[in-house]
Amino acid sequence: MSSEPEPPIEDAVHEVARLAALDAGGLSTDLLGDFLEVLSSAVSAGRPLTRRQLGTLRIKGDAAARHGVALRALLDLYLSSVWRLWRTLPAVVDAERNPQAVVTAGEVMLRASDDAVAELTEGFQLARRALVRAEVSARREFVDDLLSGGADVAGVLGRAENFGLDLAGPHCVAVITASTPFTDGGTVIGDVERAVEGTKGDAGSLVASKEGRLVVVFAAPDPRAVTHVVERVRTAVRQSHGTDGWSHSIGVGRAGPSAAGVASSYREAVDALDLAAKLGLDAPVVDARELLVYRVLLDDRPAITDLVETVLTPLLSARGGAEPLLHTLFAFFQSGGNAAMTARSLHLSVRAVTYRLTRIAEVTGHDVADPGERFALQTAVFGAKLLDWPRTRG
Repeated sequence: MSSEPEPPIEDAVHEVARLAALDAGGLSTDLLGDFLEVLSSAVSAGRPLTRRQLGTLRIKGDAAARHGVALRALLDLYLSSVWRLWRTLPAVVDAERNPQAVVTAGEVMLRASDDAVAELTEGFQLARRALVRAEVSARREFVDDLLSGGADVAGVLGRAENFGLDLAGPHCVAVITASTPFTDGGTVIGDVERAVEGTKGDAGSLVASKEGRLVVVFAAPDPRAVTHVVERVRTAVRQSHGTDGWSHSIGVGRAGPSAAGVASSYREAVDALDLAAKLGLDAPVVDARELLVYRVLLDDRPAITDLVETVLTPLLSARGGAEPLLHTLFAFFQSGGNAAMTARSLHLSVRAVTYRLTRIAEVTGHDVADPGERFALQTAVFGAKLLDWPRTRG
């Protein structure tokens, strides 16, 4: 006849599982599977859990992670069931008659508990890593589809809800470029997300990196909301990175409804940053609306190229080339036609600026003092900036 103690009765095991589930915040006892029966048998046999039994526990950890169960709650469920089960074990019940059996049972129980926690945790963590990778991949795919505007609009709108966006109303896009590229793993994304949380409009926001830039999609019910959010984003980025040896610029597109509006706003924000860089603008925030005139110039590239060549080609024959005179004209127009301000920005004397403007009038036949000629000259100068003329001259 076997001397192994009998396992606890089935009713006792069910009660242990029920109470342990309550301890763990009301988790389902299904997460335990047949762990209590297996543990009871292992203790009765005086042997550790088998590799197959441990593999089952790893599967339970995986399932818990995929059902959104917290690891702490999962371990609480198992450990609570272990200590509750202990008092029902035959070796413990019959401890006075056979003390040594209690020692053996304790050793098996402790080892089984340790092994169970290790397997549950590993299964849980592996599943969480897989889920995070899948979430990151899905989020990246959504961001790319949303900003490119090339994907199925209905599909993008459906997926938007999974990322907290309601694209029914107008949304705006801000794009931040910096001397140090942004990445999804950077802390600045979390800082910006917290900054735009709870801002005007409850249609949600999305913060992500794309091609080294930081992209912020946010609800834009009115112009004041856009100004408010952009200022909060600017403050968050500045505080996250500081100002020592680090610079950044923010491009803002116009607000638009649906996924198409977001894609359009994104393109405008990127274009605004590119135009600002070509024009040498140092404004911390570049609004696409304020650069529409330059986009008009580029929309008819042959015409603006013809104007630049016609008006400015004579400068190529000037002593020192066209560059110094172009810089002078650009600074002059940027200052609103103020020779003193132009001189300060170029670190020249007012006399030197006046001489250059006179020389330009002689060479090109366009005098900045004449309103009609000044308009043609100014348009040509900004066109040259946008085209990087004369370096790109064929």
